Amino acid sequence: MRLLLMAMSLLAVVADAGGGYQRIPAGEYRSVLKYEDVKGNRRVAAFELMRLPVTNGEFLVFVKRHPQWQRGRVPALFAEPDNYLSHWQAATQLGAAVSPRQPVTQVSWFAAAAYCESERARLPGWSEWEYVAAADETRADARQDAAWRERILGWYAHSADARLSEVGQSAANYYGVQDLHGLIWEWTEDYAAMLVSGDNRSQSDTDRVKFCGAGALSVDDRENYPVMMRVALLSSLRGVNSTSSLGFRCARSLQ
Repeated sequence: MRLLLMAMSLLAVVADAGGGYQRIPAGEYRSVLKYEDVKGNRRVAAFELMRLPVTNGEFLVFVKRHPQWQRGRVPALFAEPDNYLSHWQAATQLGAAVSPRQPVTQVSWFAAAAYCESERARLPGWSEWEYVAAADETRADARQDAAWRERILGWYAHSADARLSEVGQSAANYYGVQDLHGLIWEWTEDYAAMLVSGDNRSQSDTDRVKFCGAGALSVDDRENYPVMMRVALLSSLRGVNSTSSLGFRCARSLQ
């Protein structure tokens, strides 16, 4: 009976997290990344995106169902043994210092991808993430709004050691998605394509960051700075890496 009550309590926590997927309509947007093979706006097909980042409580359910992804069991090829879920009290126990409603962090790309696969989903592509993250509460693209940009930039001034807030504290954006800014960094499916180069020998490459050898991100415009920071972070990571401020959410294709 006690085990049954514990299981029911854990399921209630996960349900209360308010997750689920939001349908994102197809559309075009102006990416800060300039691709040699794409002129003008980028087209994003309709897809579904989790309203909230995956939480500790949700990931705990996952590792209990898939013990190969528990701390201490994951091969070093797929996660750093010393960092992976290191903030949890035990392999299948969060502990008093970790809230089940906080976004899960200290997860590798491989673990995040495995979780999404268990959901019959995937990690969002960079273009999908950037497309949805350009919105504020009322506009599909708020990036020209100086006040909105300053609000996002304010997050980067916070200490990385600060306790993470629980998910769902921010207002939903135009698409009904929350916490894309101001809470954590997020893995994307194609993170490995983000290769930053500091080679500015060509005058045309001055103040630009290389992306996948096929485009460049201008760092001149202040409005691009938050995106540049994310590209720089993701490009510095390997799939086995994990940090205390890096989590994820899942996406689903509709085609």
